[in-house]
Amino acid sequence: MTFCAAIKIQDGLVGISDTRITSGAVRTTARKVTIHQHGNHSMFLMTSGLRSVRDKALTYFEEVVEGNDTRFDKLYKAMNAFALQLRRVAQEDKEALKESGLDFNLFSIVGGQLENDREHKLYMLYPEGNWVEVGQGSPYFLIGESSYGKPIIDRVLRYDSSMEMALKLAYLAFDSTRISAVDVDFPIDVVMYKRDSYDIVQHRFERKDLQHLPEWWQERLRNAVEEMPDEWVSEVLSKLSLQNK
Repeated sequence: MTFCAAIKIQDGLVGISDTRITSGAVRTTARKVTIHQHGNHSMFLMTSGLRSVRDKALTYFEEVVEGNDTRFDKLYKAMNAFALQLRRVAQEDKEALKESGLDFNLFSIVGGQLENDREHKLYMLYPEGNWVEVGQGSPYFLIGESSYGKPIIDRVLRYDSSMEMALKLAYLAFDSTRISAVDVDFPIDVVMYKRDSYDIVQHRFERKDLQHLPEWWQERLRNAVEEMPDEWVSEVLSKLSLQNK
């Protein structure tokens, strides 16, 4: 399983991906986010799904970028180019994978800003090769194991949130997923992009780097539950007390 989160806010883009790869009983670590940038061309790509499909599609895409990058002046054009390569891999491998009981299930998040984009962009690509762009009302995408981390982002994130807030929320979404999904874990790769900078920053955190945060968060959650208004709880407990008399 995989956890990848990417957030678009006014000031830029923030992304986090885990690195856990599970194949049967074997667990390894591999990067799930790649960065492509030079000049006024900056983009990152995150994936969730079969590693073999991901590697083949990215290899084809990187070959296209090397030969034609100058004509990708807007991110959606690069997005379309990657979609074409994904469809190419589907034509080559989908039936064989199906015969082996494997789904062609590569989901991708692509973010960045190219020279003629008026602002930074964030897209999600489906296995079929079609894509959607993020909206301000729900300015993020999750792929992989998305159910555990979604609630905290939905409750707190706003389009005008700071990049610091966005990164903290992405981390907490990862932490919630890590607690409940055994196939999501450290190390995590972080990417950040400030609007109009054409420079993507990346950083990897090991478990030891952030080991203080889960305990900090758990303690505050426990305290928040204890401080939650409880007059409604008292109504139920009073009925229970009457039954026990």
